[in-house]
Amino acid sequence: MTEAAPIGPDAGAAFYHGTRADLKPGDLLVAGRGSNYRAAPMSWIYFSAALESAIWGCELAAGEGRERIYIVEPTGDWFDDPNLTDKKFPGNPTRSYRSRSPLRVVGEVESWEPHAPEVLAQMKANLAKLQAEGAPIID
Repeated sequence: MTEAAPIGPDAGAAFYHGTRADLKPGDLLVAGRGSNYRAAPMSWIYFSAALESAIWGCELAAGEGRERIYIVEPTGDWFDDPNLTDKKFPGNPTRSYRSRSPLRVVGEVESWEPHAPEVLAQMKANLAKLQAEGAPIID
């Protein structure tokens, strides 16, 4: 008997993960480690079928490494990210997902358009304000 293929929204789409981590094809991104935004272990690994979401992911990631966007494939089932789909963007227009199973790096997006410096600075200022007000930190 063969094992069923993982399932989730946007099955068959290209999936992306934005970060500053230096990875190579075959590496696994796993839950249980700190996220791009905080050191506390995360019980999920996050990714998107929208390149725009991955661009924000790498641009907002903590650390000094180069901003990178990896093409990933889920190794287990995945689900809508309720941090966005239930709270901020009903219907999931960001095409943001999460899984408890690892994501396998299959490639890297070599060329992408970053946000304008003033747009990125405004987003970072908004996030800093929310954090100072005690709002939950983004995952």
